[in-house]
Amino acid sequence: MAADPQRVSVVGIGRVGLPLALALKESGFEVAGIDKDDALLAAVRARKMPFREPGFDELLARAGLDVSKEYGAVEKADAIVITVGTPLREHIETDLTQVQGVLDQVLPRLKKRALLVLRSTIAPGTTEYVRRTLNRRTALKVGTDVFLAFCPERIAEGRAREELRVLPQIIGAQDEESGRRAAQLFAPLGAEAIHTSYLGAELAKLFNNISRYVYFAVSNQLAMVAEQFGANIHEILHLCNHKYPRNIIASPGFTAGTCLRKDFGMINEFAPYPDLLLSAWKVNEYVPRYLVEMALRKRRIEGAKVAVLGYTFKRGADDVRDSLSPKLVRLIGREVPAEIRICEPNLPGDLESPLGHGHTEKNWRLEEAVRDADFIFIATNHEAFDRSLLSLAARHALVVDLWNATGMKRVTFEVREILG
Repeated sequence: MAADPQRVSVVGIGRVGLPLALALKESGFEVAGIDKDDALLAAVRARKMPFREPGFDELLARAGLDVSKEYGAVEKADAIVITVGTPLREHIETDLTQVQGVLDQVLPRLKKRALLVLRSTIAPGTTEYVRRTLNRRTALKVGTDVFLAFCPERIAEGRAREELRVLPQIIGAQDEESGRRAAQLFAPLGAEAIHTSYLGAELAKLFNNISRYVYFAVSNQLAMVAEQFGANIHEILHLCNHKYPRNIIASPGFTAGTCLRKDFGMINEFAPYPDLLLSAWKVNEYVPRYLVEMALRKRRIEGAKVAVLGYTFKRGADDVRDSLSPKLVRLIGREVPAEIRICEPNLPGDLESPLGHGHTEKNWRLEEAVRDADFIFIATNHEAFDRSLLSLAARHALVVDLWNATGMKRVTFEVREILG
């Protein structure tokens, strides 16, 4: 890097933007973070990571990061990276509200020769929409006066420290200079740059997530088929996968998270017909009900004490966005149990209620949650939910463990069947 580091503004310093901002600062850039979340800003100013992302706690504590609600830093920025949310609306429609809000703030402040990078997951055609917006609302022409690229983030949550530097960085640009400038921005991180068009980058990002979503839907469908025939899915998977060199089948379980659950919709927005992607969505969304029905085949939930273990969307995470665990809790609630106890070891304090409306739920300690529970649903395969939890549970408890977190290789079983 030159003696005078390039100035970068990262708009949206959540789970995508903050690790990138810190990695760029570590690589020699002068970085400013912009976000509207007061709690997040307060944590970063206190040099504390506001969420779990291994490897960044020490970096933030040592180097800090300049953050603000205001967009003043954009006026001097050589590069602006946008990492705000792009959720789906309720009618299978990409919600660009946050992107549009950022453009409203950035475009009047955008200096000549600056680079604008989209990094959030976006629907096909979104980068072209931004290009048209730039050309329409400013006197700057993309490719000559200002530069634009879509450089998708493809990092697994919890692995950003490593994957920012090893995963090839896709650079989607329509002109040579925009592609060169974008590659130059990410070059200090050390990852290989792969160049393509706007659309190529948009589809590559979506295809990565959609293919995983469908892959896990197959596993979940096979679990249901095995149960229909009275077979043990975990035994069948062992037979399928043991020393077999092709097409390893994943273990079944909740398939969720902010990317996997929405990205199929960004493709389906352009399709008027049912397809494989929509079917995968239905299968994965059905799994919580499938688990409740499996339990009901053994005994009634009405009037029972129920423990739900795990509330985040995946193993080892502290992120509850688009988790299927709240849906499981709501479905259990329809059976009118005496009590539902939720245990999430990766989150401190009370949990946001599965019913929403600003309510909270107690976050039970594991031993308290399972002590005299009649049902134990393992919703997330956290390390804490291994076989040892059975010694804490009542002997009559029915365990529902699609993940095989306990290693019992049975979707449902009573504790006394295992402990004797």
